[in-house]
This record gives sequence, C-alpha cells and structure tokens, in this order.
Amino acid sequence: MLLDRPGAHPVAQRVIGQAWRNGAARASERALPEEVPVAFCYGGTTQAVLMATPDDLEDFALGFSRTEGIIGSVADLADLTVERAHDGIELRMWLTHAPSDAFAARRRRHVGPTGCGMCGLESLAEANRALPVVASDFRVSRQQIATAVAALPQGQVLNAATRAVHAAAFWQPGKDLLVREDVGRHNALDKLAGALLQRRWSAACGMIVLSSRISIELVQKASMMGAPIVVAVSAPTVFAIRAAEAAGITLVGIARADGFEVFTHPQRVT
Repeated sequence: MLLDRPGAHPVAQRVIGQAWRNGAARASERALPEEVPVAFCYGGTTQAVLMATPDDLEDFALGFSRTEGIIGSVADLADLTVERAHDGIELRMWLTHAPSDAFAARRRRHVGPTGCGMCGLESLAEANRALPVVASDFRVSRQQIATAVAALPQGQVLNAATRAVHAAAFWQPGKDLLVREDVGRHNALDKLAGALLQRRWSAACGMIVLSSRISIELVQKASMMGAPIVVAVSAPTVFAIRAAEAAGITLVGIARADGFEVFTHPQRVT
C-alpha cells in the first residue's frame, strides 16, 4: 500500500507491507523508487520510450541525445521542454539541424524495460555498431581509483533511502564527485552525460564510476561521451571487454576496498 504521493511523479514513495524476518511476521514500511515511462520526442516525433526514475530529466534528455549520437553538444538543441502527464513524461526537443538518416533508422519503437539499454533496436548490426575510439591520454593512480570508488556511496542519496537504484558518477582531479541515479544503470549514465554537457565538462578529463556491472551498452555510451576510463564495483561482460578494447577505453572492474582488476588498456592506470 502506498502511503504518500506528493507530486505527479515523485522520485520515491513510502510503501507499507508485511515482512517475514527471523521466523516472525511483522508490518514493514520502506521507501521505494518510482519508475515511469519517459518519451524522447524530437521535432514532434517520438524516438524512444524508456522506463526511468523521474529525476534530473533535462540531464536525461541531453545525455540520451548525446550517447545515441543525435547531438554533439548543447548547441545542437534549439529547445527542450519537460511535459508531465498522468501516464508519463515527454521530453520534447527540437534540433538546430535536420536529423540524419541514421537517426531516423535507429528509432526505438518499443518501450524499453528498466534494466535494458538496447530494447527496440531492429537489427543485430545496431547492437554491434562501430564505436568512436577514445584517444585521451588521461591517467589515474591506483589511489585515485580507490578514492573515487570510496566516495560513490556518499553521493547515492536515493539509493541510501531505497536500496534499489544504480549510480553513475564522474571523477576528476580537484572536484567533488558528480553523481546521477536511476533505476536503470544505462539511464544513470545518460543522466551523467547530460550533466557533463550542461556544465561544459569534458569526459576526456576524468573517469566514470559505476555502481553496477559493466555491460555493452554502458561501454557504448562511454565511448560516445569520449570517456577514457570506466570503473565499476562489479565485473564486465566479455562483450563489454571486446567493445572497450576496440574503443580504446580502460575498463576497471570489481573495484572494492581491497583493490580492482584492469581488463583493457592498463597503461592509463599508474
């Protein structure tokens, strides 16, 4: 049973239920994250619909547009509005240029589930598309990786309340960790990409830190962002390792308090 609904699309809500712990039943109450359909509309046409946490929506619009190759910078958007309705959210965008043929061909015609970053693609070639090669010579030390990973939980405000969302963060020397959260790990990274665009920060000058495993769509998005180093607390898939190797991305996984493992391009870790 929902206890509160403060707005049309709250980020989280308190829920009551029944728990069974230590052999006994008791009433339970906890905060849980919301997820709503979010439509990405360009020039009046819907390009994709994803299930997402209804937060940091301008970042989400910009970041998805960037990692999908629809825009290269904020200047490529003439206008962006967030329209909330009872059944979901529309991110309405108008481009400063005519959309490319590739943009039209890559339309995602289905609602993408929360955990999937590729739903709606219509060919195997799209899932295996060639990625831009990241040529950044940015490097980090082992201690800097440990520091960034240790700082991640402090920025996971929604996860601290719900224990049910992923985080994507950006670390660079001399600045606080920039964190975005979402029920979908790919959504969290898109939101982070948009936050970097809004701040005019280059992904080539830092590293991405993820709370999740590293799957192929996260490597694809990192490549589109131009990020040289991706660090995650969990492991990568083999497909993700192949893609990172080809894209020139340093992939660091299983990053815990006792260390980490480097799977590709280790020269960036000093």
